[in-house]
Amino acid sequence: MTQQICVSNNHRYLTRSNGTPFFYLGDTAWELFHRLTLPEARRYLADRAAKGFTVIQAVVLAELGGITEPTPEGHLPLVNWDPTQPNEAYFRHVDAIVEEAASLGLVIGLLPTWGSFWKQGEGKTPIFDESNARIYCEFVGKRYRGYPVIWILGGDHTVETDSERAVIDAMALGLREGDGGAHPITFHPRGPGQSSEALYNAPWLDFNMIQSSHGARDHDNGLFVDQDLALEPRKPTIDGEPRYETIPVGFYNTDARQNDRFDDYDVRQAAYWALLAGACGHTYGNNAIWQMWAPGRKPMIRACVPWYEALDHPGAFQMGYVRRLFESRPYQTLVPDQSLIVNGPRDGGAKVRAARAVDGSFAFIYTPRGEAVTVQLGTIRAQRVAASWFDPRYGIATPIHTGERVGFQTFEPPTSGRGCDWVLVLDDPSRGFPPPGQPV
Repeated sequence: MTQQICVSNNHRYLTRSNGTPFFYLGDTAWELFHRLTLPEARRYLADRAAKGFTVIQAVVLAELGGITEPTPEGHLPLVNWDPTQPNEAYFRHVDAIVEEAASLGLVIGLLPTWGSFWKQGEGKTPIFDESNARIYCEFVGKRYRGYPVIWILGGDHTVETDSERAVIDAMALGLREGDGGAHPITFHPRGPGQSSEALYNAPWLDFNMIQSSHGARDHDNGLFVDQDLALEPRKPTIDGEPRYETIPVGFYNTDARQNDRFDDYDVRQAAYWALLAGACGHTYGNNAIWQMWAPGRKPMIRACVPWYEALDHPGAFQMGYVRRLFESRPYQTLVPDQSLIVNGPRDGGAKVRAARAVDGSFAFIYTPRGEAVTVQLGTIRAQRVAASWFDPRYGIATPIHTGERVGFQTFEPPTSGRGCDWVLVLDDPSRGFPPPGQPV
């Protein structure tokens, strides 16, 4: 039987149903089902599995003409735009992609619909009401019950009225009725925002999702994580849409500099800030890949590189190094702890974030601009401390110190400045941890 995804007993992380930790490393592929042929989808999925991603976020009723523009094979998802009449030919295509993902060890973060199809007002004409939302989602839940999926409601829109909440509740109920509660449910809000703002106490919301969005460089998405983890009852949280590689910075602002684009450094900074604040994983995005842009299609948000070339942009490789670093240690025991930092930048783009294992066996400290940081070594509960610098660009760790655990010590990274981020790894050498970031 396929191992499904569950919330951990401490309500901070995700696990597989056998209890082993599950590191949510997502890639954003909103238009996967709608725009790619099956051979193209296989190419995409094989690439993402090879780079270390574990979750692929994709939408059944997609944003860009998802119910009016057919797939390359000529299929629409619904008959007469009616959610109670799914088109079997379209869903067989979705089936094949979900099956291929499962064969590669990938989980699909499955959005039954983009938010524009349930959102009311704003000149919209939604196709969902309480009744058909429940029917449609029961169909989706039953169809993919036996596959490794995570349900994601929302679709870049936020619940603002009682009637919208009723539709979303009906969707969640339909999924539960369809899959028998086999898969967790979360909610992808409009950004910058959090599912916890309107839905924290929803009985179906198993873990929270953030959209820290694309508004500015050095926007500390760890602050959203801090806020979510301070709530009770505790739930895991994840940034499901941070700044995308190659998307114009602040594109939705009228004064945006359209050719100033987020790069691999921006996506690394968002990943480490969120994870060291306590997120249960992280999601990567690329402006060409979410929309599966290729020549001949209208580019959205100034996409300019075909999706199949963007697969190898540096940020995608570097997300794999993020996963390797965290999985090289029992990362599920990490708790955020800024008290480790005795001296170092505490705000702005150089802000240092730190987390330690609850048993004191190791700690990670991220310095985004390569600024020196003074650390309280007493957090490592051992006679001696081993220190290494982990390079987030290339996934390489360099040992720099092993000695007695004595008071404060200042560590200066090998390089500094924008793009010169480093992770200081402190270990109890008696634990026999592998070199940080070594493939496991």
